[in-house]
Amino acid sequence: MAPAEILSGKIVSAQVRDRLKQQVLEMKEKFPGFRPGLAILQVGNRDDSNLYINMKLKAAAEIGISANHIKLPNTATEADVLKCIASLNADPAVHGFIVQLPLDSDKPINTEKITNAVAPEKDVDGLSSINAGKLSRGDLGDCFIPCTPKGCMELIRQTGVQVTGKRAVVIGRSKIVGAPMHDLLLWNNATVTTCHSKTSTLAEEVGKADILVVAAGKAEMVKGEWIKPGAIVIDCGINHVPDSTKASGKRVVGDVAYNAAKEKASYITPVPGGVGPMTVAMLMQSTVESAQRFLEKFQPGKWTIQYNQLNLKMPVPSDIEISRSCVPKPIEQVASEVGLLPDEVEPYGQTKAKVQLSALNRLKNQPDGKYVVVTGITPTPLGEGKSTTTVGLVQALGAHLHQNVFACVRQPSQGPTFGIKGGAAGGGYCQVVPMEEFNLHLTGDIHAITAANNLVAAAIDARMFHELTQSDQALYNRLVPSVNGVRKFSDIQIRRLQKLGINKTDPTALTKEEINAFVRLDIDPGTITWQRVLDTNDRFLRKITIGQSPTEKGFSRTAQFDITVSSEIMAVLALADGLDDMKKRFGRMVVASSKKGQPVTADDLGVTGALAVLMKDAIKPNLMQTLEGTPVFVHAGPFANIAHGNSSVLADKIALKLVGKDGFVVTEAGFGADIGMEKFFDIKCRYSGLRPHVVVLVATVRALKMHGGGPTVTAGVPLPKEYTEENLQLLANGCSNLNKQIQNARLFGVPVVVAVNAFKTDTKAELALVVQKAKEAGAFDAVECTHWAEGGKGALALARAVQRASQAPSNFRFLYNLELPVVDKIRLIAQQVYGARDIELLPEAQEKVTIYTKQGFGNLPICMAKTHLSLSHDPEQKGAPTGFVLPIRDIRASVGAGFLYPLVGTMSTMPGLPTRPCFYDIDLDPVSGGVNGLF
Repeated sequence: MAPAEILSGKIVSAQVRDRLKQQVLEMKEKFPGFRPGLAILQVGNRDDSNLYINMKLKAAAEIGISANHIKLPNTATEADVLKCIASLNADPAVHGFIVQLPLDSDKPINTEKITNAVAPEKDVDGLSSINAGKLSRGDLGDCFIPCTPKGCMELIRQTGVQVTGKRAVVIGRSKIVGAPMHDLLLWNNATVTTCHSKTSTLAEEVGKADILVVAAGKAEMVKGEWIKPGAIVIDCGINHVPDSTKASGKRVVGDVAYNAAKEKASYITPVPGGVGPMTVAMLMQSTVESAQRFLEKFQPGKWTIQYNQLNLKMPVPSDIEISRSCVPKPIEQVASEVGLLPDEVEPYGQTKAKVQLSALNRLKNQPDGKYVVVTGITPTPLGEGKSTTTVGLVQALGAHLHQNVFACVRQPSQGPTFGIKGGAAGGGYCQVVPMEEFNLHLTGDIHAITAANNLVAAAIDARMFHELTQSDQALYNRLVPSVNGVRKFSDIQIRRLQKLGINKTDPTALTKEEINAFVRLDIDPGTITWQRVLDTNDRFLRKITIGQSPTEKGFSRTAQFDITVSSEIMAVLALADGLDDMKKRFGRMVVASSKKGQPVTADDLGVTGALAVLMKDAIKPNLMQTLEGTPVFVHAGPFANIAHGNSSVLADKIALKLVGKDGFVVTEAGFGADIGMEKFFDIKCRYSGLRPHVVVLVATVRALKMHGGGPTVTAGVPLPKEYTEENLQLLANGCSNLNKQIQNARLFGVPVVVAVNAFKTDTKAELALVVQKAKEAGAFDAVECTHWAEGGKGALALARAVQRASQAPSNFRFLYNLELPVVDKIRLIAQQVYGARDIELLPEAQEKVTIYTKQGFGNLPICMAKTHLSLSHDPEQKGAPTGFVLPIRDIRASVGAGFLYPLVGTMSTMPGLPTRPCFYDIDLDPVSGGVNGLF
């Protein structure tokens, strides 16, 4: 017979590398910025290991794989190696990861323990027990195969001979070659015999083999005459034998007597140049396969989510009963379902987690999904169900229409939770769960804001005290102390010097005049705008006197406590687009003015870095879920009057990347469309750069009847009969407010879908009338919603309307240009959004316009602080009043957050605790240890 055809590993491996190179290019085209990542961990400095590693690095570079060689010294301990492995396991940029063997360490290291520490999904060498176990039971599509056997199979395939039904013999039983080769041939339907050094009939067994794979490690032990004519021979051996004709005095041979064997075999691999080149090529192939699996699992696409089935009951139980009846998924599962990596998630217990901002960087090249904002008509004091509608809409889109969808909502303050309003997790069968976790501490963000805010307040009073009691030089010596004979400015002090126009970095070089300017902020106590905060409705802290201790030497002043969520730090958290941006905004926060009228900032106080440290975890969005198992980001909770009333920019940005281009992110704007929605557009979208696709405007028959002239609606008091009996005329009259709020949304060029939140006392005719009036007013669509009682099922019509509206043209635009004078921006909002004839600036407000313009803050957006109970400044004016003059009694600045907030009319203060607060009903459950009484 003719001599065997040579199976050249060099040729086949080159073909494999070309194929892989093309696959990597396709990945990069589909996912810009992405590269498969390979890590090679080496212990010690063996020459042979260095040679093999260089071959792998060269092949990776040729294909386009990002390869990283990590080299530990030969003094490395087992703990050192395991620590390095843990880090590489958690690195999302590493898709393939091998430990170069042998481990060349002076210390005892358990190789088995090391190889098993590599994450199975990254174990491209296929050496872990998990991958070996999967291979042995035939799970070939869910494991990595050791590279040498994988290369052998590729060479066998090159022959075109079908493995199925053939007799195969494997000589050798090592974990790296022999044992996995046996399993691989077996699960490719060959009849396999494994032989080894103890096999007594080796020549006989070899003579039966249609396919022979030899990995014995013994030079030319398989003789040519043993081989069955026409067999395929794969020689994995590399041995050195003496050869005086070679300069080195030796030559490389395999485990098979090559010259004799090739006369009987049909195909044979040479040594060298056969299996060797294939091993490196298969390592590269496994790395690319691992990267492909990573992309399938963690890149935006169609999520695979386990939704929770609701057990609907009538009448609808209390919110806490419904919440308790739901068994939330483990938060790690929720994170995995939406494509977050394990190292991007920091669990806080079983049901909530922080999400690292690194997720946004990883997904930065992915397209955004559709952006939906939920707002409402001017509400009654009871609220009209925006939060419930937000949750109902995402449950409908996700659990029922199987769209990728995220809700992004604000974190509630504990003030209302323990005061009058109660919880804010939605209601009925549309809730964020667990509601007690949502409504109470969550992950401590509000507590962090309290600490940061009060640090600034303490710094203000301490600085004034020290300036009043010390000379310039004494202040300077304490602000820039000598440490071991060396004085040095901190970074924040360098920034203050630059602000003062002092371009010096040597503390000994300042003149007396420069020292005076540097050490004295010279705060005017009457201009301090920064107050202490507490997340409790405590009416007796609204006005206090501080500094009454004898240690303060008589330097007392009148101050106050506000509620924590009104702090500018909360607004900064909500508008920041990263840690660096948050820190810069902190530095810009103006806390007072100097006696010369210059703004004094947190940076001037030297507190910026400390604020960033206190807030470094709070900036990470909180991941939770709805009753039906759809994901929710709960992050930030700024007021909707003196601040912009929207959840965080960061949560929205991460969610928009996670849902992918066909998914939806639904967020909520506080109060009615005239307040929260306008600020969402003109402040939040302006800073975030995000563009909304749909406005959902929530309306109720109850609120529209109030706007039509119905009796006063009061919390805790039964509704008058006008609200519980059909009255179409009263309802039609009140639709003027609905019309105006639809017009307000359309001012910004965004399609509007009206969600008519149905109550059990509403009649079909009333609901139909609201739908009709909304469409006549220019809404893209209007639908009746019953999600409170039915969960996502009750918002299906709304979800479908939102899907259609998201495909309609959205010509989003801002209401005003920032370059307009402050007064003109305020007038535009008053006239176009509220319906006012004009505005009137009281003297204090006019003075602030002059001051802020002079200080360089005139180009900031406007954040109107007015009542949410009317389009006007008067909460008693219902419907859609016109012709009124809007009084601006004062203007204040949140420079760090990035807006001016005019105070409109007479604003009510945060209510104190009522006679019977909500906390009367809140207690620990004596059986479960859970929380009772939240609603």
